[in-house]
Amino acid sequence: MNKVFITGPIEENGINLLRKKGVKVDGYQKAATTDAGLAEIFSSYDAVITMVSDKIDDSLISHASGKLKIIANYAVGFDNIDVLSAKRKGIVVTNTPGVAGESVAEHTFALILACSKHLIEADRFVRQGHYHRWDPKAFLSPQLWGKIIGIIGLGRIGTYVGHIAFGGFKMKILYSDVQRSEDFEMLTEARFVPLDTLLGQADIVSLHPPLTPQTRHMIGQEQFKKMKNEAILINTSRGPIVDEHALIRALKEKEIAAAGLDVYENEAQISAELRALSNVVLTPHTASATLETRAEMSRIAAQNVIDVFSGKTPFGLVNVS
Repeated sequence: MNKVFITGPIEENGINLLRKKGVKVDGYQKAATTDAGLAEIFSSYDAVITMVSDKIDDSLISHASGKLKIIANYAVGFDNIDVLSAKRKGIVVTNTPGVAGESVAEHTFALILACSKHLIEADRFVRQGHYHRWDPKAFLSPQLWGKIIGIIGLGRIGTYVGHIAFGGFKMKILYSDVQRSEDFEMLTEARFVPLDTLLGQADIVSLHPPLTPQTRHMIGQEQFKKMKNEAILINTSRGPIVDEHALIRALKEKEIAAAGLDVYENEAQISAELRALSNVVLTPHTASATLETRAEMSRIAAQNVIDVFSGKTPFGLVNVS
């Protein structure tokens, strides 16, 4: 009987799918697995379903026995896994592609609205008993309607963000990516521009590129100086895309107006300096946390494991050269 260890809680539909195929499932209800625990798991299971918070590096993969066939990441991304090291050991790596576009785009706009409308501050103001009468000058904010949004990275999520911006708020769209999308431009009246142009003109800058050596710290001190003082930065992609020290400085010195973050440079070690700022909205990497998305992630992760056990090419196969 093949055995799979799941390093964190996932939706029951994936677990049930594995059991129906005769797979023994362990671990999914336990607390976060330690590095030592992962090393033992990698040496004794046929498959491991990992969380995006698990760091699967070369040292850990070296503990894998010849029986470990697949590391199935319960995430769209896979930058937490040393894929080349896994390939050298003959271990398949998979992810759950294409499932989180709508949910992350929705969360992106939740952060945009929370930042631009001062929702967290206003909520705190009411809860602390400061609301005694209507104040026509309280929590004033610019309206989003017709503003300029700059989308960096026009993948699936960035495209959904663009459609919400254009269809819901009639925003003008600038986008920067490695390639142009004429279809997107036709549907949203978007303009394909260089990054510096986008940073200089956008009222909202929304980040959606993958984390690569080229995108690490692509937004830093130099980029913040190019942005409008009234601009809002949103990051629902990967934390290290933004130089967090430069962000804190930009927020303190009002180089930008606000930021909305769902991801961080050193998760989950969020700096006290960042948490103390009033012009930043922080959420705990929950942009994809919808019931529908989690269920589909569970199904795909389980099916990836089943496919590898059956000798098939899994849907979520991560290809590396």
